[in-house]
Amino acid sequence: MEWKLDDSRPIWPQLKQQLIVAIVAGKFAMGGAFPTVRELAEDAGVNRNTMQRALSELENDGFVTTNRTAGRTVTRDEGLVKRMKEMIAKESIERFIKEMAAIGYNADDIVKMIKEREEEEK
Repeated sequence: MEWKLDDSRPIWPQLKQQLIVAIVAGKFAMGGAFPTVRELAEDAGVNRNTMQRALSELENDGFVTTNRTAGRTVTRDEGLVKRMKEMIAKESIERFIKEMAAIGYNADDIVKMIKEREEEEK
């Protein structure tokens, strides 16, 4: 997994958010095994306690489940994943619209640009 961490805010919420995005994007199969704290911490280059905090929050939010003998598994709750996917998309769109407005584009301009891009891709 490619981790993008910065010093602008605490690391564990960044880890949590990136793991949620990975789950929503299907990088971890629903109901499938989830990597261990050690594996994820080493991959991200962070302390295991920091990763454990992110995973505890994922579990509190229902994205992973801990099984005493089998480790963690990804949720099977399709509704939860769908709701989160929609929320992430809406947040991304809002950021995009604000950034475009900051450089002088309105909604009609944005729609026109998107349609032009679609035509170019055909």
